[in-house]
Amino acid sequence: MNTNALTERFDDELEPIGIAVGAFLVLVGLSTVVGTPWTTNPDTLAVALKLVGALATVALGAGLASLSWNGRE
Repeated sequence: MNTNALTERFDDELEPIGIAVGAFLVLVGLSTVVGTPWTTNPDTLAVALKLVGALATVALGAGLASLSWNGRE
């Protein structure tokens, strides 16, 4: 009887990958906003688009992580 704690914990094999990629996307989006792109770029439209993209990345990552998480105890 060979059991692996990592593979037995998840019903779906892709669940940990979805959670990890979602968390990574959230961190990338937040680090883009924290990097204050408005201080180095004088173009307001470019900065606004970058901020919208960063917030969309955070939303996409959070959605992917919550969609991937099975939620069972």
